[in-house]
Amino acid sequence: MRRFQRQALPIILAGERQVATLTASYLEQLYRDEDPRGRRARLDLDAVTGQALRGVDPSDVYERPFKELRAALGDDVSLDEAVNRGAHRLETLVKTDLQLARTHTVREVSADMPRFTYTVRELQGEYDCALCIIASTQRYHKRNLAPIHPGCDCLVKTVTADYDPGQVIDEETLERLHDLVEEAVGKADRGGRAVDYRKIIVANDHGEMGPVLGFKGQRFTGPDDINLPT
Repeated sequence: MRRFQRQALPIILAGERQVATLTASYLEQLYRDEDPRGRRARLDLDAVTGQALRGVDPSDVYERPFKELRAALGDDVSLDEAVNRGAHRLETLVKTDLQLARTHTVREVSADMPRFTYTVRELQGEYDCALCIIASTQRYHKRNLAPIHPGCDCLVKTVTADYDPGQVIDEETLERLHDLVEEAVGKADRGGRAVDYRKIIVANDHGEMGPVLGFKGQRFTGPDDINLPT
């Protein structure tokens, strides 16, 4: 584990810094399209990478894939399957940290861009989960971190608005979601009484990652959920 960390953690940090730098450059270009006199984006990379992302030492975070592997072996899982579980946990951690570097950079850089008011989620890739599709119909205040989920690869775009458009900004996509759900389960309610997709998605606060997308009714476990011997 220690050998892996010595080799991998510098690479992961470099990836976070690259994502942060590219995101800042992207936001700077967007802002100049709105205001050609806009100044260069200022960004402290240490504030949006490494331990700043979770408030936890990365060496502690990247012990978790090995703990996942050992826990699987303790449950009499085969070695190959245990390794696969550990590798999956590692992949999820890396993807999440890269996404956190992006969302933290958006918050930090857009704070110095007064013409930008809101952020929206831009879907990308061949596959998008239901959480991201529904969240993409919402607007978020730029002062808040955009909610993510582990492994999320959505982009964050800044928006200029003279007025608050309200939380839902893409009624057409919501309408298509109604149609898909009705096709799948035989019921949808555009009045929002039986199925209100605007209330399905919530952002729960995660102690490390900040706001994390989830379905209403879900919650994070905590110390009170551990059954300690009496």
